[in-house]
Amino acid sequence: MTFKVSSVQFQHKASDKAYNLSRVAHFTHEAILEGSQFVAFPEMCITGYWHVPKLDRDGLYALAEPLSGPSISHVAALAREKGIAIGAGFLELDEDQSLYNSYAVCMPDGQIHCHRKLHAWEHRLISSGNSYTVFDTPWGVRAGILICWDNNLVENARANALLGAEMLIAPHQAGGGYSVSPHGMKRIPVEKWTRRHEDPEAIEAEIRGPNGREWFMRWLPSRAHDNGMFLVFSNGVGQDEDEVRTGNAMILDPYGRILVETWQAADAMVTTEIDLGLLDKCTGQRWIRGRRPELYGCLTEPNPQGLSPMEARFSDTSTRKLPRADEAL
Repeated sequence: MTFKVSSVQFQHKASDKAYNLSRVAHFTHEAILEGSQFVAFPEMCITGYWHVPKLDRDGLYALAEPLSGPSISHVAALAREKGIAIGAGFLELDEDQSLYNSYAVCMPDGQIHCHRKLHAWEHRLISSGNSYTVFDTPWGVRAGILICWDNNLVENARANALLGAEMLIAPHQAGGGYSVSPHGMKRIPVEKWTRRHEDPEAIEAEIRGPNGREWFMRWLPSRAHDNGMFLVFSNGVGQDEDEVRTGNAMILDPYGRILVETWQAADAMVTTEIDLGLLDKCTGQRWIRGRRPELYGCLTEPNPQGLSPMEARFSDTSTRKLPRADEAL
């Protein structure tokens, strides 16, 4: 059995939901023309992303919406009208006034599956989710969602696989960011993005280099291969405040092979056909069937050196200033 999937990269506008939703509608139409049953958009693409850490309490709550709010309702109506599943990220406000970095997959039949980022670090007022999101689809594949940093922790991808996920939806706002590791991803000069038309080779080198594609290739294929899952990677692209997202939208098969990708320095979409026949005998699925859970008790022990998501992201405070508590509040 096969079905088509699309992954989108686009440059959002901070807090401009009308513009960002127009890009969702545009690429949804393009995905339908390609014959796709599902189209994935990036993390927090509806609300915007890297301006969020700078917002005060009032700014955050003005930006956030409940799952039933106008933005996701708009995406859900588009999914029903066009007969295609659509995944998009937003800042969620729940019934007890908690905030979450969330991702909603709106199905053609009206169902909505919402995942709350498990390792939220963007703002002290944004809470982390506490559960995995794995669900059945009408295409004969079980899907899971992990948002950006969720994918960096190998346990999360394995947990999705153990819950039956055969396709991992992985929305990001990554590339060209900050890492305290001497060999981690580093910032891309904003000037290379703003001069992309005058000097396209310079920005393409960054998108394909160690701060973009090369960084993702160190770990992203292993999430697909080791867990026997297709992986749909959607990412922002272009200048986002003082950082440059590298896009690199791609779809991988359960062997970790890249089925389709782009390194365009522009809004773009990639589409491919997924062959579910690859799942049963792929390496990762066979490895999972050979597990010995009785040996893995240490994986559930608390980490005495554990850090909060924000501390882990910015643990070297000598080189990166965290927002003060009074600034966040």
